Amino acid sequence: MKKDFTPEDELLFLALGGSGEIGMNVNLYGCQGRWLMVDLGMTFSGGQYPGVDLVFADLEFIEERTKDLEAIVLTHAHEDHIGAVPYFAADLGVPIYATPFTAELVRRKLDEAGLESQVELIIIEEDHGSFQVGPFDITYIPLAHSIAEGNALLIETPHGNIFHTGDWKLDEDPIIGEPTTEEELTQIGDQGVLALVCDSTNVFNPAPSGSEGAVFKGLLEEVQRHPGKRVLVTTFASNVARLHTLGEVARETGRQVCVAGRSLDRIIEVSQQSGYLTDFPDTVDFDTAMGLPRGEILILATGGQGEPRAALSRISEDNHPIKLVSGDVVLFSSRQIPGNELAIGAVQNRLAAKGISMVTDRQSLIHVSGHPGRPELEALYGWLRPEVLVPVHGEMRHMQEQARLGIASGIPDAVTQQNGDIVRLAPGAPGKIAEARAGRLVLDGDIIAPADGDSIVMRRRIMHEGVVIVALDDRLNPLIDSLGLPLDEDYEDFVAETMQDIRAAIGKLKGSDRKSASAIHEAARLATRRAAQRWSGKRPQVRVILPTKGLD
Repeated sequence: MKKDFTPEDELLFLALGGSGEIGMNVNLYGCQGRWLMVDLGMTFSGGQYPGVDLVFADLEFIEERTKDLEAIVLTHAHEDHIGAVPYFAADLGVPIYATPFTAELVRRKLDEAGLESQVELIIIEEDHGSFQVGPFDITYIPLAHSIAEGNALLIETPHGNIFHTGDWKLDEDPIIGEPTTEEELTQIGDQGVLALVCDSTNVFNPAPSGSEGAVFKGLLEEVQRHPGKRVLVTTFASNVARLHTLGEVARETGRQVCVAGRSLDRIIEVSQQSGYLTDFPDTVDFDTAMGLPRGEILILATGGQGEPRAALSRISEDNHPIKLVSGDVVLFSSRQIPGNELAIGAVQNRLAAKGISMVTDRQSLIHVSGHPGRPELEALYGWLRPEVLVPVHGEMRHMQEQARLGIASGIPDAVTQQNGDIVRLAPGAPGKIAEARAGRLVLDGDIIAPADGDSIVMRRRIMHEGVVIVALDDRLNPLIDSLGLPLDEDYEDFVAETMQDIRAAIGKLKGSDRKSASAIHEAARLATRRAAQRWSGKRPQVRVILPTKGLD
């Protein structure tokens, strides 16, 4: 396989994040020696990296080519598409293009990081807004999604046109925004689409994702079923259409609205600033909400994914000004993101213990997905008629399945790639031609570090196996301390025996090793680890502290 390349005469695609996983989307297009970045997202660690919340794509490939990077173009404002912007955009040193709603959320992120003056943010005001950067002519194509101003990108190049879907669905009644029509998408197909780079998230869903408009009826019916009770609805804060729906439900049922969650407050403020939610009901504060008759309040809260610091989790722990009691109702107007099952279950169990009723999308039509099911994918294939399909935004099983679906639907070719695969789209047959580094970085405290670096690897090992610290004095007598070993009752016996083992191991050293720091260190380390495994069954990390003098 070719190790190096120049994109002078090729049209290239490279995902650094979001292919082989759901989240952390970072995509690159190369043409005539120039590069375009589409989205700059992040993901959450989910406990995979102890002590770490945020995970980023490793941008080494493009950081080595910043002089060739033209711009960053953002499809929409979900964190897995914009969350890494304040951490990397200033260093990449190129302008960011976004529509108004997305741009305002990004601007606030940059402002919080003290970077607003260091990053050029260019707002594309109109629907179907177009601009040019280098060899790329780009047009925003509005599509429905579970956030305001979801967009695909039509990227026109000298080699052909790319339709990059971003996250999308088909929705005849989206509540917010006006998606591009079937006729407009067919016209794009008539102009010729070389490659469709497409969201794979819901490819296993045999049904359409459903309309946001239908959710209004489901939520209205659910709230009407519970007169005289407090009703709390938890949903994704970014789903502006859902917030509009809930405002209408509150109005229809004669309830006032109370908002619990800073991200909800922020989204409502940005939405109204961008021309959305202009008729959203005035909200009441927590004290007022608690003073109203129970059947006259509708609470909107963050935390439907079980986030420990979010409003719903705190409410379930009685650690929030909003109080729910037996007979009250919580509606989960959101889907369960894979990986969050245990956290969501913990919140629901605490609510259930209080006698609080819960309703999810499995019991009632109170949520629809923002990603396309198979019928929607097949419809888009028919309208655009691409020459090649490149599935993205999914685990490998999702992308492989979409490739099969695309071929079965008549698309001539499909390329299943993963993060780091450099794919040639044109000229000639499409396919992988090289590999780039595509690792992960983590935000560890205030430091961005490699996810496979020594500190994170060691922390994970300590979490699973514990740690033993051995300090040797000038006479090589050991002192021992440990963390995380299951030896509460036997600890003193373990320490005494381990000290004997260390002395014996050091005493067996011969010749120059008797004064060798490295030989003494290794003898003490191995003796300690063997003793710990013998006593506990664990293989802890062992740290040996040597005397400051007397050794070579």
